[in-house]
Formats: sequence, C-alpha cells, structure tokens
Amino acid sequence: MQSNAALLGPGGITFLGMYILSLILIGWYGKKARAENSLSDFYLAGRGMGFLVLFLTLYATQYSGNTLVGFAGRAYREGFHAIVLVTLLSSAVGAFIVYAPRLYRLSQKYNFITPADYIHHRFKNNPLTILVASLCLMALANYVLTNLKAIGYIVVAVTGGAIPFAYGVIALSLVMVIYETLGGMRSVAWTDALQGSILLIGVFTIFVTIQNEYGGFGFIYDQIQMREPYQLLPPTLNEKLTWFSTVCLGFFGIAFYPHAVQRIYSARNERTLKRSIQVMAFMPLVTTLFMVVVGLTALALFPGLDRQASEGATLLVLKDLSMRGAIGTGVIVLFLSATIAAIMSTVDSALLSMSSIITKDFYARLKPESTQAYLTKLGKIISWAIMGLSVYLAIVLPQTIWRLLEIKLELLIQVAPAFFLGLYLQKIKSSSILMGMTVGTIFAVGVMLANKLGMDIPAKPWGIHAGVWGLVINMGVVFIVEKLKKDKS
Repeated sequence: MQSNAALLGPGGITFLGMYILSLILIGWYGKKARAENSLSDFYLAGRGMGFLVLFLTLYATQYSGNTLVGFAGRAYREGFHAIVLVTLLSSAVGAFIVYAPRLYRLSQKYNFITPADYIHHRFKNNPLTILVASLCLMALANYVLTNLKAIGYIVVAVTGGAIPFAYGVIALSLVMVIYETLGGMRSVAWTDALQGSILLIGVFTIFVTIQNEYGGFGFIYDQIQMREPYQLLPPTLNEKLTWFSTVCLGFFGIAFYPHAVQRIYSARNERTLKRSIQVMAFMPLVTTLFMVVVGLTALALFPGLDRQASEGATLLVLKDLSMRGAIGTGVIVLFLSATIAAIMSTVDSALLSMSSIITKDFYARLKPESTQAYLTKLGKIISWAIMGLSVYLAIVLPQTIWRLLEIKLELLIQVAPAFFLGLYLQKIKSSSILMGMTVGTIFAVGVMLANKLGMDIPAKPWGIHAGVWGLVINMGVVFIVEKLKKDKS
C-alpha cells in the first residue's frame, strides 16, 4: 500500500470541497435568523436551542479531531489499554448530570454568557474571575490547536499530499472563521446538527465494515499477539493509576469545556437540557469505542509506526479498506466529510467561546459603557485574530494530538472546584477558591515545565497527571484555608 496515495479522486475531492464551502451558506442563514445584535443572541443563539439541535451540537463538539484522529492514534500506541478512553468520555457526561441543571437555572435567572460570569456572580471576586477566564482561554487555545492539527493530517491524506499540511489548515480555518462570524452560535449549532448526524452514520459504517472485512476483535487480538505481543501485557500499577487519572481529566476537565458550558446556557429549557445529557450518556459506546477499534485495527495491520505516524491510524485503515474494495468512494467521502465537519464544528465552537471570553470577561469589564452591538462587532474581529495565531501555532508546534489534549485538560480541571463547591457549598469563600486554584495551577504548570526543560521530574508523577495532582492540592488548599478561617473566627 502506498502511503502517499490519495484517499479520494478528483471527483471526491471536489464534492468534499463543495460540502465544506456550503457551510458558509449555513452561516449566512444564521446571520439572517438573528433576532437582535446582542451578545446573548450571537454567543448563545438567543438561548432557544431545542432538544435535537442541542444534543447534536453537544455531540459534534465533544467528538472531533481528538476522538477521530487522536484517540485512534493513542489506541495504536497503547493497544487494548486505550479502552479507558470510553470511560473518559462517560465520566464527562456524569459530571454534566451533577452540575448542569443547577447551573442552567442560575444562567437563566442572571443571564450568564461565559463560564466566568457564573464565577463572578457567585464569588464577587475580580482576580478569581480573571483567573478562571484565563484558564479557560488557555484550554480553548490548546483545543483549537489539537483540532487544526487533525484537519491538516486529514487534508494531506485526502489529497495524497497534493495539498500540504499547512495549506489545508489555512484553507479550512478560513471557511470556519467566515461562517462563525456570520451567524455566531446559531450558525455553529445548525452546522453541528448536520455534521453530528453525518458523524454518527460515518463512524457506525466504518466500524461495521471493519468487523465484516477483517473479522473483528478476534483478528485484531491474533495479529497484535503475533506482531506486538507486549501490547497485550496486563497493566502495571503505574498504568492503572494513569487510567484513574485519565478518568479524572474527563470528569473534572471535559465537562467544563467553556463551549460546553455555554451550550448549557443555550438550552431552551431545563427539560431539553436533561434529555440531551441523557442521550449523550450512550455516545461513548458508539463513538469512542468504535474509534478505539479503528486504532487497534491499524495496529494489527501496520505495526511499527512511530509516534507521529500513528496519528494517521484512522486514515491508514480507510486506505486499506478502499484498496481491498470493502468500501467505495461514497463511504470514504461520507466518513471524511463527517470527520472534517466535526473537527470544524469543534474549532468554531472553541473559537466562538474564546471570542466571548475576551470580549465579555476582559474588554467589557474594562469598558462597561460599551454597547452590545459594539461588543458583538469586537468579538467578531477577535475571532479572526485568534484564528490567525492558532493556525500559525498549529503549523509550527510538534506535539502529538493526544499530548496537547492532556495539557489542555490539566489546566482546565483547576476551575472545577469553583463550580462544584460554589454550586453546592454556599458558605465557601472566594478567597479560599482563589488560593486553591492559584496553588494548584502553579503546581501543575511547574511540573509540566520542569519535565519539558529536561529536569528529572516526570510529567505524570507515579502515573498521575500533573494537573490531577494540582487538582488534589487545589481542593486541599481550599479546605485548609476554610478551616483556618473558621478557627480564627
């Protein structure tokens, strides 16, 4: 099999290109449907999302390049141990069940736009609000990078390298920022509804095809046992701790993606929100698990790939299925359309959220006299600036998609105590939350930097992510400070 063979011919590439460009038309319709020129309308679609659109936009946003490219790559590198990723996504839904309904009720009463709006309402502490907004921004920037990298890999595979990685990232980023700034959340949600539907069909089709063509788990196990037997060894204690740590990243991190929080705000009513979350609980089994199987299939078929090459595990399996005649151009176009579109949905959601945070949590607090129309216009300009910088970094930074995902979550989980404790412990003080978040973040960043600089400090001490250690320290400091205050009083 030639690794540089294009996945699609000229006809397939043309169809895919037309589909991507059609998203701009959806953006235009989103602009036409605008009810008012306000931050609530632009960033939350007027708080009127119904069940189907809300579910599909949550789905298409959560399952993106990280799942379809990054998760398959990790499954290639770690073998059956990667099944823990199913629990990772399931734990995020569990966290939604715990906090989302209560946060939704507050958002409707006090008109929250960003995650930091809740923090400011609950704690009335400007430094804490700014810290939460900053951590959200850093996590979102990383989120955009992981998905732009995934887009680049796919464009190279689709065209056989005729369109280089950098050009593919630039072209698709331009489409995203155009339709996102045209219609805001409304356009993003409408494109998500289309893309989420195609994504479900595409992932299911590829999974079934793999089972029929190769023989399912039996074939995978036999091939890995013959070629890469070490991948079947039982997990060590250190690996088990890493599994637990990974689940913590899902529960305390993925559940607090800023764009996911904003979708909670956007629900038409609480019943719609709860129904969407209930259906989301089943999605790890029919999306994450299916993509782990794709990665394991790639390991069985193409052993010996290095870390960077393993990021293309999904595309290698698609190429092999195509050469075997198991799938035709139509199926490949379907899957690639779903993959690219889902990645684009995730990027534009993160981009929209970053724009809202900079506009609402930073600029509007400095210039409270600014009108809604001016802030909305400023937010669109900021979106273009953010995308330009993100494209540059996606092209020049060498990290794998999974490592970028981990770094993002290790920062984001530091905001979780502010939400959980703030929602359920009414007597908790802002100074305690601020101290805990500051110390936890400094610890996590310090460990990651020390490891990056070559010091003898692992990125995962005793198998547990630095960010999870930071979270433990974060919450420990919160309760220590609270107890000291009570003792003084």
